Amino acid sequence: MGTLHELHDAGQSVWLDFIRRDMLASGELAGMVEDGIRGLTSNPTIFQKAIGGSDSYDAAIRDALSLDPVSTPLAVYEGLAVADIQDAADTLRGVYESSAAHDGYVSLEVSPYLAADTDGTIEEAHRLWNLVARPNLMIKVPATPEGIPAIEELIAAGINVNATLMFSLADYEAVAYAFVRGIRRAADPQRIASVASFFVSRVDNDTDAALDKIGTEEALALRGRTAVANAKLAYERYLQIFEGPEFAGQLERGAQTQRVLWASTSTKNPAYSDVLYVEPLVGPRTVNTMPPATIEAYLDHGTADGSALVAGTDRAHEDIAALGELGIDFPAITAQLQTDGVQAFADSFSELLATVEDKMRALG
Repeated sequence: MGTLHELHDAGQSVWLDFIRRDMLASGELAGMVEDGIRGLTSNPTIFQKAIGGSDSYDAAIRDALSLDPVSTPLAVYEGLAVADIQDAADTLRGVYESSAAHDGYVSLEVSPYLAADTDGTIEEAHRLWNLVARPNLMIKVPATPEGIPAIEELIAAGINVNATLMFSLADYEAVAYAFVRGIRRAADPQRIASVASFFVSRVDNDTDAALDKIGTEEALALRGRTAVANAKLAYERYLQIFEGPEFAGQLERGAQTQRVLWASTSTKNPAYSDVLYVEPLVGPRTVNTMPPATIEAYLDHGTADGSALVAGTDRAHEDIAALGELGIDFPAITAQLQTDGVQAFADSFSELLATVEDKMRALG
């Protein structure tokens, strides 16, 4: 049986990709922190399921309506989310302090409706940062073309950023260099933290479909390998950018590197291992944000090899190159994944607001 502490010993921090009010109130999250959870991420889909799938928020919704009977679903949702994020940040504050601000973060996303609005994203991020008022908050910003300059501006302003929805090496490089530019401009970089959330399992989903259409033995042999290969190449660029001479001057100023965070790590294809996107991606100075089921799978039968992430890099290059040789436009697949991801989060946000509105009607 593995433990989350073994992953940390191997250089990787595990963050929980889940939040719900009852786990905060019951002390469940505090227990998970003791067991090795070192951060938490949220998104509109998680909040939609949490609010709509339980009665944990009903009392708070009633309280909000008693204070303001004409409150909007957006205002009620924001009150619920901010309270949860603050409680989670307080629970993780000890990790934040003991790790010298490297871990202990809780992520809150800017409105997905702003994914194509640079100025709107910057304004919203500042508002949420001030509203939550916790030093271990990370503001999630999508790595869209409009999100990249927002990431730079927020880092320069001293706001922690979780750059999200990255599927390609081009996405990763754009985010990494936005962070570098922002840190160079920051007056005091020592307690500014950022992660680059690189999505994994969804890459296999779409690439496997293209390989299935080709159907040759060579194509089918690549199924289930592209996502890990793609992630290994992103980590290779991390090492080149942040652990070479390019970033050395910022390290001397006390800056942290922007760690790669593996996102979308639950296995979607039941034919694959349920720790496929955990075991091969263990490596120094990385984060893996896992939903509860993936954590349980790892604890049951996962292993932690700190050299796994740097092993097989040549093979990873070969696997990605083989896609092009087969006629698969991998950059087009990853670009579409980001477009679809932005839309999916916007749709989830709309569903979330509709769920809150339904609850308001039922409880008002």
